[in-house]
Amino acid sequence: MDTAVLQQRLDEIFDHALVHHGYTGYMRDYEVVVHLTAAPSTGIEPAYLRYLFRHCVEARCETTVPPGTWRVSLDDRLTDIETADGLDGYVWGVKWHVLYPGAKLLPPSRAVRQWEEAVGIDFHRVLIETNAHRLTLLFSDLKVSEVPVGYAPFVTD
Repeated sequence: MDTAVLQQRLDEIFDHALVHHGYTGYMRDYEVVVHLTAAPSTGIEPAYLRYLFRHCVEARCETTVPPGTWRVSLDDRLTDIETADGLDGYVWGVKWHVLYPGAKLLPPSRAVRQWEEAVGIDFHRVLIETNAHRLTLLFSDLKVSEVPVGYAPFVTD
């Protein structure tokens, strides 16, 4: 995949809502589902986009929530927006994260070069940052498609 096109696709999700991320049910590809919205005055309809990072050989997810915030966010009531009302701490139950500072293509690493040599195809590395998670993915290709509201990534036919 052309790196300029890849970076352009990553730029499109800046400051939108990450609503799901994880390996697909068949465990080869990694998906990131984003809810894109615009001001109603633009006439642009909200949409859910599935970013499918194909042939994902490495996925690293780490928190960006500081330890002090974690300390006050351990109560399970914070995992549900209905029961979190009035509690101090990070409300996990909002069920989305802001894609800020966003996503960017990283320079090729030693791991990228090793996978390219071993498999015989191009690989890329991206960093996706939200207000609560930092994802680093090593993959070969990206496919973007619209998915319906209520998309359930682990339902199999």
